[in-house]
Amino acid sequence: MTNQASQEPAVSPFVISERTGTISTADIISVLKGEITALHIKQAFSTELAEEITANFVGSPGLKERKDGVPGQYVGASHYRKDAVTYFAEAETARPFVDGLFSNLVDPVRGLFNALKRELHDQGIELRLARSEHGQANICRALSWTGSGTFSLEPHDDVAQVACAGNDYELSAVANNTVAALNFYPGMAEEGGNLRLWSHKPTVADRKSQGVETTGYPYSAAYLEAVPCRDFQLKAGDIALIDGGFVHGVTGQSGDGKRRLVLNSFFGFARPDLVLWWT
Repeated sequence: MTNQASQEPAVSPFVISERTGTISTADIISVLKGEITALHIKQAFSTELAEEITANFVGSPGLKERKDGVPGQYVGASHYRKDAVTYFAEAETARPFVDGLFSNLVDPVRGLFNALKRELHDQGIELRLARSEHGQANICRALSWTGSGTFSLEPHDDVAQVACAGNDYELSAVANNTVAALNFYPGMAEEGGNLRLWSHKPTVADRKSQGVETTGYPYSAAYLEAVPCRDFQLKAGDIALIDGGFVHGVTGQSGDGKRRLVLNSFFGFARPDLVLWWT
C-alpha cells in the first residue's frame, strides 16, 4: 500500500511582496520569520553596477564549471552535498575570487548584510557568517546557468540539503526555521530565466515520496502539475528573497547570448538570538 496522501502535494498559501528601488530590512526580517513568502525588489541596484559585476564574473580566475548535475558556471563555494570540512575549505579558497566580483565597486550583498546586521543587533539578535574550525562562509556565490529546456534549474526546495547537512554544520539548525534564499541578479536573459515559485512547502513525507529527502532536487512535473505557481519577471538589478522551503525553480531562458547571473546566499535563524548566513 502506498500512502497517497504524502504523494499529493498540499497547497501552502504564500504571501508576495513587491517594491521598487528601496530595500527594507523590515521586509527581509518578515521573510526570515515566515510572514512573507517572497520579496521581489525591482531596480534594487544600478544596471551599471550589474554590468560591472557580470564582467568581473566572466573574467574571474576563480570561474569553475559546475559538477553537481546542474549545467553552468560559478565563482564561490556551495554547501550542497558536502561535509563541513570540504565546504569551509572551499569557501576559504574561493574568498579572494568572491571579493574580486566587487573589486572597486559598491558591494550590494555586503551592503544588505551590514544593514540587516545592524537592524537585528538592535533587536538583540546576532547575524554572522556560518563558521567552523575549518573556516567561514563567503558572503555570496555567483552562479550562471546554461541549461536549456523547460527549466534552467529544476523545481527544488532548499530545506532538505540544510536538514541533512550533518552535525558538524552549525547551519543544520536553520532547517527547523525558515531557510531564506537571497538572490541578486546582475545579469538576465531577454526572455525566460524567471524564478518560479510553487504554492507548496514539502514535508519530510513529501520528499520521501519524490525520492529527494536528502537533496530536495528535483521535484517532478507530474507531482507539481496541480499546484498553483507564480513567476517573477526578473531584470538585471533586481533582488528576490524567498522562503526556500517552498518549491521553486528557474524557467528556461532564450538563447540570446545574454548571461543569467545570480549572486546567491542563504540565511536563517539557528536560534532565537542567532541568524546564520552561508552559501
